[in-house]
Amino acid sequence: MEIVKGILVVLHIIGFGVVLGGTLAQLPAVKLGKARILPGVLHGASLLFATGLLLVGTIYMLGGQPNNMKIGVKLLVLIGIIVLILMNRKKENVSGGVLGAIAGLSIVNVCLAVLWS
Repeated sequence: MEIVKGILVVLHIIGFGVVLGGTLAQLPAVKLGKARILPGVLHGASLLFATGLLLVGTIYMLGGQPNNMKIGVKLLVLIGIIVLILMNRKKENVSGGVLGAIAGLSIVNVCLAVLWS
């Protein structure tokens, strides 16, 4: 079960990288007025949701008790990210504020994961 948990953690980190990387890659296009939400950003956020849910499940399966407050706050931040992505993914031009919000919220999510014990 520890191997499965390790694989899920790696996939969770990859999901974060896709969301943050895909968002930051569009920042130069803001000046040109051609920034948009890449499809991979939504896929990365979906991967974060799925692997996060499975990671909480593995904690329960191993007999542990997860920090439900931490999980709840991280879920709220992730829902905020997904809502921003879904509201703006079909727009031809996305503002730098939207991209910054997605990037900032994903960094907040990582900080919550790492710093909240």
